[in-house]
Amino acid sequence: MSRPKPHTVEAPPLQVDEWLNVSAPIDLAGLRGKVVLLYAFQMLCPACLAHGLPQAERVHRMFREDDVAVIGLHTVFEHHDVTGPAALRAFTQEYRWSFPIGIDRPAPDGNIPMTMRDYALGGTPSLVLLDRRGHIRLHHLGSIDDLALGSAIGRLLEEGEEGGGAGTPASGPAGAGCGPDACVAPAP
Repeated sequence: MSRPKPHTVEAPPLQVDEWLNVSAPIDLAGLRGKVVLLYAFQMLCPACLAHGLPQAERVHRMFREDDVAVIGLHTVFEHHDVTGPAALRAFTQEYRWSFPIGIDRPAPDGNIPMTMRDYALGGTPSLVLLDRRGHIRLHHLGSIDDLALGSAIGRLLEEGEEGGGAGTPASGPAGAGCGPDACVAPAP
């Protein structure tokens, strides 16, 4: 699957039905000037629970909100009947996730949710890193090392709002189902 080229693809808007941990809906355009870490997850995804969500929480606590915005995206492509908004609210409270979490809008065909489809996310956990101008700079499926992610965020913070640098789009494992590093979505 091809990935967006750095600096050339503006992130599509988030198609979210409900937000948790915020008082008002989040609009990516309103986050210009910040590096944005979008973390797509499912609450029943083992790699999300073991690695992705704790990493998102660490990033949220480590960087100033003026510099880095962390957004969770609960994107459900399996187990629809047990992973609805009420279950997600309980899950978020139980694990004390403090970053904003949006509930991805279901697709009309009931398959891949809308934001997941717009971003061409292959499964969960998926990480999308946006620069201060709102351009996709890293696109990764599966677990990513904390140092590698911190380095990528640091490079984007150094760039400022004018951009620059090479960027490193990435992808993770392919296939279908859940493994130790990711739950892979079925092909649309």
